[in-house]
Amino acid sequence: MNYSLVILFCVGLLHQTTNTVLMDKLGDNKICGDAECSYVLSMATALDDFVAPDCRFINMKKGQMVYVYSKLVPEEGAGVFWSGSVYGERYVDQMGIIGYFPATMVKEMQKFKEDTVEIPTTEMDFYCD
Repeated sequence: MNYSLVILFCVGLLHQTTNTVLMDKLGDNKICGDAECSYVLSMATALDDFVAPDCRFINMKKGQMVYVYSKLVPEEGAGVFWSGSVYGERYVDQMGIIGYFPATMVKEMQKFKEDTVEIPTTEMDFYCD
């Protein structure tokens, strides 16, 4: 009986991990307010609408406020991406969800954190649920 419970538990864990999709990394390093990227670096305003091309990104509407949590260190030939979450009445279902967006789509309005750290990104920074 104990073996069957262990097998069922393992099958359940495997089922949960198969739903996760690892996407390509957008950068090797990121700038954060702390080692866990838990502090908001700044508040920004969306300059235009942005429709997320895949699950790593978030949708934004022009004029919407965005909390910026990290800034990817640009790679040669790659775009500049930041991560954050939207705030406001539009896309209420996405409030609190952190995703990437092009840095050119927002204007920083207020910086909250001047002291930053540069840390490596991990595969989990770019997974999709």
